[in-house]
Amino acid sequence: MQIHDLPYPDPGLPDARSGPRFLFWLGRNQLGGQLKSLSWGLLHFLSVASLPYGVGFAVQAVVDGSGSRLGLAGGLILLLGAALALGDTMLHRTAVTNWITAAARVQQLLARRTAALGAALTRRVAAGEVVAVSTGDVEKIGWFVEALSRFAAAALTVVVVCIGLVLYQPALGIVVAIGMPVLALAVLPLLPRATRRADRQREKAGRATELASDTVAGLRVLRGIGGEELFLDRYRRASQEVRTAAVRSARMWSLISAVQVLLPGLLLIAVVWYGIELARQGRITVGELVTVYSAVMILNYPLRHFEEIAMAYSFSRPSAQRAARVLSIERVTEPGGLRTAEAPAGDLYDPVTGLLAPAGRLTAVVCGDPDLAGRLADRLGGHPTDADTRTGTGSDKGSGTGAETDSGSGSGSDPDEPAAPATALPSVLLGGVPLDELPLDTARAAVLIQDKDPVLLSGTLAELLDVPSSGSVRPEEALTAAQCADVLDALSQASLDDDPMNARITERGRSLSGGQRQRLALARSLVTDPETLVLDEPTSAVDSHTEARIADGVRALRSGRTTVVLTSSPLLLDRADRVVLVHDGTVAAVGEHRELVLTEPRYRAVVTRETDEEAAPTTQPQNGGTSLRGEPVVGDAGIGELTEIEETA
Repeated sequence: MQIHDLPYPDPGLPDARSGPRFLFWLGRNQLGGQLKSLSWGLLHFLSVASLPYGVGFAVQAVVDGSGSRLGLAGGLILLLGAALALGDTMLHRTAVTNWITAAARVQQLLARRTAALGAALTRRVAAGEVVAVSTGDVEKIGWFVEALSRFAAAALTVVVVCIGLVLYQPALGIVVAIGMPVLALAVLPLLPRATRRADRQREKAGRATELASDTVAGLRVLRGIGGEELFLDRYRRASQEVRTAAVRSARMWSLISAVQVLLPGLLLIAVVWYGIELARQGRITVGELVTVYSAVMILNYPLRHFEEIAMAYSFSRPSAQRAARVLSIERVTEPGGLRTAEAPAGDLYDPVTGLLAPAGRLTAVVCGDPDLAGRLADRLGGHPTDADTRTGTGSDKGSGTGAETDSGSGSGSDPDEPAAPATALPSVLLGGVPLDELPLDTARAAVLIQDKDPVLLSGTLAELLDVPSSGSVRPEEALTAAQCADVLDALSQASLDDDPMNARITERGRSLSGGQRQRLALARSLVTDPETLVLDEPTSAVDSHTEARIADGVRALRSGRTTVVLTSSPLLLDRADRVVLVHDGTVAAVGEHRELVLTEPRYRAVVTRETDEEAAPTTQPQNGGTSLRGEPVVGDAGIGELTEIEETA
């Protein structure tokens, strides 16, 4: 695999059971590149290690006064120099290739997993951790994969040189053969502590990154409430903790480096002292002493790679662990795939809550619990979360009957009885076909979700609206339906050619207000023109007048298409073809907005924000009246007031 061949057609199925297993899987999948790097590394290191023999041979030739042997030694040194240069160049080339391809493979795996999980990813993993994995961690993982082949070549070189010295000069070679393993293993007792300190540093750095990400994302709100300095102070303290942890980690690695310098120096002194004694006794020649001495000095170079592989593994192991944690996250139900990839059409039905959204109609859904509304929106789009599981014991209000279940019913569960294993809830049906049986891209093309906090990517407005679509809805129509006239005016002032479509939008639309971001996201959803569109509180950040116009615009533009809006806004609810109340996880009432306000107290409590104290003492006659205490009650008169307010809006 070469760099110009990236990206991989198929990055493979990673072994994400643990960080070390993931690193081993990466190395195994780049076996060809590792062997190339190992071969060039052996050429490089063996050429370096052989230079002392050529130097010793030349010194002995000078001592003996042999010109022919001196010329032969010069040729040998020249040949070794050329092999050294070639090996070093190709080793660097192949090692960097291994680094980049490993990092690219990890990035592809992360991108595919992110696309598969969607919005559920950040609910399972902190945003700062996702950023750390996709940026710095992939480089550390690539570093270990790249250093692995160099370390293997260095280790083999040390073994070959030690064996060669024993055969060349047994008296000194045995000393070197005993001392080299001691040098290589001397740092092992220090590695666990160095690894723990490095892990602590990266943990604190990840927390600081997450805090910085959250602070930047909420900067507008923080400034509005005067909390900017508070969060900046928190980040200062977090960054100081990172600095302290980094200094402690650097101390350990500097100690390891010092040991790697001190012990080879002691071995060198021992070899020189013992070699001089052997030379005085006439047991070795001067050339042999120079050869062994030079070999010990040269071996310091491959020995440095023992320290590098220890550092690379120490830094890459937690990075690989974080990457494996993200890659191991699975959807609650993986798509099994159908015989055909064509998107089905028809009613959207959730068997868990009993919610039915008829095809071609605008259905509004009211949930008293915002979290339940968010989970329901995810389910309707085929993105079930961890919360969408149930156990086999106790009552289950989400059993899929569609009928409202009394909160006091059910067999209950024994607290001492072990709970049954959690199982995934049944999938949402589109035209009678389970969404989790569709190919993932088909399911997402069939049902589009816009959540409470849609993300606007940086770029021009034209690029923002350049999304896969049916082609039936033009950007201008979507912008008009979403009431983006004031947004276009603001963007046209920021555009160089006064064309709002060419104006640039900053990352996440931070230069825009919350209502403007929400309306642009709605326009983007409308442009896609999916067969089924699910909107979760699409107008929560706009005023009532704009909200009423948006409701009319969406209703007109989505005519004949299936649209589900999760909201508690009376303005949106009054314009829906069908309103569904979801209470305690199941459908409790179905009807029109004005009918449900009159007949369903739970619906009225959510929509009109009626408190328990306001609702409890009243007895509601059919046509209004007074309570037992003579107070006016919420009857037709209250509805009339509400209707008047809506019509005025």
